[in-house]
Amino acid sequence: MHLHVLGICGTFMGGLAALAREAGHRVTGCDANVYPPMSDQLAALGIELIEGYDAGQLALAPDLFVVGNTITRGNPLMEAILDANAAYTSGPQWLAEQILAGRHVLAVAGTHGKTGTTSMLAWILDQAGLEPGFLVGGVPLNFGVSARLGDLGAPFVIEADEYDTAFFDKRSKFVHYRPRTAILNNLEFDHADIFDDLAAIERQFHHLVRTVPGRGRIVVNAREEALQRVLAMGCWSEVQRFGGRKEAPGMLRARGEPHAFDVLRGGLKIARVEWSLLGEHNQLNALAAIAAAEHVGVVPEISARALGSFRNVRRRLELRGVAAGVSIYDDFAHHPTAMRTTLEGLRKKVGAARILAVFEPRSNTMKLGAMKAQLPWALEEADLSFCHSGGLTWDAAQALAPMGAHAIVAPTIAELVSRVVAAARSGDHVLCMSNGGFGGIHEKLLEALAPAGRAAA
Repeated sequence: MHLHVLGICGTFMGGLAALAREAGHRVTGCDANVYPPMSDQLAALGIELIEGYDAGQLALAPDLFVVGNTITRGNPLMEAILDANAAYTSGPQWLAEQILAGRHVLAVAGTHGKTGTTSMLAWILDQAGLEPGFLVGGVPLNFGVSARLGDLGAPFVIEADEYDTAFFDKRSKFVHYRPRTAILNNLEFDHADIFDDLAAIERQFHHLVRTVPGRGRIVVNAREEALQRVLAMGCWSEVQRFGGRKEAPGMLRARGEPHAFDVLRGGLKIARVEWSLLGEHNQLNALAAIAAAEHVGVVPEISARALGSFRNVRRRLELRGVAAGVSIYDDFAHHPTAMRTTLEGLRKKVGAARILAVFEPRSNTMKLGAMKAQLPWALEEADLSFCHSGGLTWDAAQALAPMGAHAIVAPTIAELVSRVVAAARSGDHVLCMSNGGFGGIHEKLLEALAPAGRAAA
């Protein structure tokens, strides 16, 4: 079958394209911005990429057009598809029907930590010898790819997003996946462009719960009140809670130091994890992965051993380089809570050294300014904060005013780089946070901070 994928360079659609190619389909695709690294990964798989959405692509005459959720009415190619009455479907629908059908699906949902938890779970199952398939919204360093078909009789681990499916299907993506094991990691307000409030998102999570069979398992963060409200709407499956601050029968908890912790159930130690990751959020993600893996027969001791060799995901507090004694990190954090958590993790790593937070409010929610009031709270662990304000419809300087001289706003990447370089000194740690490429700011900072770059400045 020949598939033509619209929006192929997005992480989800790119991973879908890779799975389709591995399954033996001919795959072509298009996107408004065909660029590395996804373009390189797809080209290496023999997938032909086309820049833009010209209606002439209809002449490719694929058996099916697979449509990503960035595609809107008015898109020239989509309009041509509709006019020609050509066959089309959404990415999640195709994935559910062609890849997930008949497999034990383990879906990881939540506002934060989906990519890390999905990667942990896939690695655990891999190290347990189950040969799982997976689709992750990032690149797990242990695998080097974001998607793998795996053994067709093995479980499939998928990052389950609550964002809508397509312009013609406004359900959340995750309702298509029909998981037998579902992780509900946390839940906060996000995606202000499609959800009016937290209650609307809770309703979508309830719809996911409705798809889990009676013999399935729902793994739930006990600390999250929003998730308890989701379960209160109705639950028909086994529930495994984790992360509670008080002992309770069956509860999974973590206790220990940053790089080593015991896994407790009902107060009794059942495993110990020794690994390289930092932060309580990663311990909670690990508990969720351990509980989900147990549902497909992997005992906690084996899961803990696998986590000892887990290498995290690209763009998760990833050190991009050091110049003039200044360390430059890249992180995908874009929601205020994720930003705060990432900064707390870096603070534990570097101690009293200065942290310079550099961020852009790039997600649709942040662009709308729905969470601008939380930014000073999110940035508390930083000694200085630098905001790229280009393209915003709200006043970033006003939102960051409670931070006084500790916050600096710049309308362009060039000015932002200049301000960071002027403030940085040897021993500093510069954390760049964005869910996009951030204009290549990491390389620009490293180049500008190098002795030659400073001399030129």
